[in-house]
Amino acid sequence: MLDRRIKFRHLQCFLEVARHKSVMRAADALSVSQPAVSKTIRELEGILDTQLFDRSRRELAPTRMGEVFLRYASVSVTALAQGVESISEAGSGDLPAVRVGVLPTVAARIMPAAVRAYRSEGPDTAISLATGSNVALLGQLRVGELDLVVGRLAPPGQMGGLSFTHLYSEPVSFAVRPGHPLLTRTGFAVREIAAYPVLYPIEGSIIRPTVNHFLLAHGLSALPGRIDTVSNAFGRTYTRQSDAVWIISHGVIAQDVEEGVLCELPIDTGDTQGPVGFTTRADTEITPHLRRLMSAIHEAARETVGLL
Repeated sequence: MLDRRIKFRHLQCFLEVARHKSVMRAADALSVSQPAVSKTIRELEGILDTQLFDRSRRELAPTRMGEVFLRYASVSVTALAQGVESISEAGSGDLPAVRVGVLPTVAARIMPAAVRAYRSEGPDTAISLATGSNVALLGQLRVGELDLVVGRLAPPGQMGGLSFTHLYSEPVSFAVRPGHPLLTRTGFAVREIAAYPVLYPIEGSIIRPTVNHFLLAHGLSALPGRIDTVSNAFGRTYTRQSDAVWIISHGVIAQDVEEGVLCELPIDTGDTQGPVGFTTRADTEITPHLRRLMSAIHEAARETVGLL
């Protein structure tokens, strides 16, 4: 039986702390004080008679029981939000929006064609597209602020309560401007990029571990001219205007390469292949509108990258 002492504020506070891994950041998101957040979490733990967060780490992490509760709390709050939203939209005559988080690897290459195809079948449903880091988007998905995330498969530790459907695999690319000195090198070796500025995926980005392992395998443990960045706009412009080497998912620069504004260094990056696809909440039903958009994304990916 549901304990009536559990209130919406308990669930909301719990989800924000789990999402941000911090009482301070959760308090900022909720526009309340840190003591208020701490008190609410203690109340919830008292009601459930269990510890929900491991406080021995620098960043808070759900305990095993916290992970269990997170799955159901997320679904409950999402269902409530959808119910309220449906009532509001029914009164206004609008249909609910399909809310999608898109990682850069598919934002420019796949999504424009997918959205055009989806809209051509009937403009009756709004689409909300969000971009950001993989961790941020999955956090929004987990608490019900997004219905779908399209991008690379996250590490196992980030997939609790989530489900992944594979679309295709893509490698990491080493992009440079046309006429870059390394393009004309005979017997080019990966370690030669160390002589140039290197744009590198930031700590916490989904391809960072893959790039780290790849470079170590080629004898590169340090890059003196490294610039860590998550900005594709900066990466694209800086690479075109300098001798920088931009290490990025192939999907981000595929169109630039096709148009001849960027080139790929002749490096075999087959070992960096990573799965790209749909991430959804495991316990939430996929609506007909979302399923139709996912079908359009699948078709756009098939036409663009050639799915088997």
